[in-house]
Amino acid sequence: MARQVVPALPNDERFRLADQILRAARSITANIAEGYGRYHYRDNSKFISNARGSASEVLDHLITASDEDLITKNLELEGRALINTCQRLLNGYMNYLKRQSTNTR
Repeated sequence: MARQVVPALPNDERFRLADQILRAARSITANIAEGYGRYHYRDNSKFISNARGSASEVLDHLITASDEDLITKNLELEGRALINTCQRLLNGYMNYLKRQSTNTR
């Protein structure tokens, strides 16, 4: 998605909005990885929650870019669909972690 959004942005936004989009998008997977590396479900859950927040941040940046006519509406909608899928998967993983935490007691 970032490979489509970043080139679509005007040059003056490449180091502003593009940088924010890339950082937030990369933060999603970084938080998942860091949470997975934790041995306690509560630590893992906190990082998954952070990943969901980063996904929402990416969505906000896409909406801003679309509202300011920096990207097409189709690109925004494609991004919304991907973020929706990402958040559903993160919610499912969070539910799995909660179930596992109750099974270990």
